[in-house]
Amino acid sequence: MSYYARSLANSGIQLANAYPLAASLLLGLGAITIAKFCYRTLSVFLQIFVLPGQSLKRYGAKKGAWAIVTGASDGIGKEFAFQLAKAGFNVFLVARNLELLDTAAAEIASKYSVSTQTASIDFAKADDAAYEILSQKFQGLDVGVLVNNVGKSHAMPVYLVDTPKEEMADIVSINVNATMRVTYSVLPGMIQRKRGLILNIGSFAGAIPSPMLATYSGTKAFLATFTSALAEEVRQHGITVEHINTYFVVSKLSKIRKSSALIPRPGPYVRSVLSKIGLPCGAAYSRRPNTSTPYWSHALIDYAMTVLDMPTLLIKYTHGLHKDIRRRALKKMEREAKAL
Repeated sequence: MSYYARSLANSGIQLANAYPLAASLLLGLGAITIAKFCYRTLSVFLQIFVLPGQSLKRYGAKKGAWAIVTGASDGIGKEFAFQLAKAGFNVFLVARNLELLDTAAAEIASKYSVSTQTASIDFAKADDAAYEILSQKFQGLDVGVLVNNVGKSHAMPVYLVDTPKEEMADIVSINVNATMRVTYSVLPGMIQRKRGLILNIGSFAGAIPSPMLATYSGTKAFLATFTSALAEEVRQHGITVEHINTYFVVSKLSKIRKSSALIPRPGPYVRSVLSKIGLPCGAAYSRRPNTSTPYWSHALIDYAMTVLDMPTLLIKYTHGLHKDIRRRALKKMEREAKAL
């Protein structure tokens, strides 16, 4: 041990001897802090890798109940429809492209022997009349699950002042209005039956304010707050409402085609969501009630961000990342224009 280290240790011992009560208090606080961190970390790992979520039978699986999935023509939404059908739900697929919906519905019906229905609606342009027509199609159905999956992001990262007004309006209409209006349509029936599961598919962009995706980021932050508020309202009726915090998944929305440990395909991702209902997993200590980050690598990232607690640094990192993505996207567009 060096002279400096010995001196520091001796000073510490002298202080402890001079102020035994204060030293004991500090040691106790340190031990509590370490124990709390270990407990939190262990509980998060258990939720991610060991503990099962609630059974879907609680929400009517294999009992004739229906699952409504928005944005169900492709990607995550389509996968939710297939996996919920496999779990024993009749499925109602909602999106804009009716041809794709009908194809998926026919495949589901033949594969899992469940009933299917489809409805076409353009959530970007939907007015009160369009939502009323959609709501009428839900009437009489025993809806056990609603997956508010439909979503829209920016064509590429862009500063707010340069964002097309139509793009901003579409993002708000699809990410915010569609979630509220479809939920509003099915919630009375869930309250009457005293059961239901509502999954609002969110994004890390809602947890980390994302420069150059400001409109999208804001709408996803809305989902987290909306979910927490609604969950408390309907808890008394036996209804579970969860905001699903999502990192990148291979899909048209993310524009990512290749999977990795951090970027799963829709199949594994949706399985993780449905297997962890009721467990916050990586969001266990993120101060976001009723938020779940179920996919294992997303969960580890979410928990690490909570432990680090450095939001300003993450915002700056995200800004730099999006500037680089925009630069590469513009160069690609330039090359394609020259090739014409």
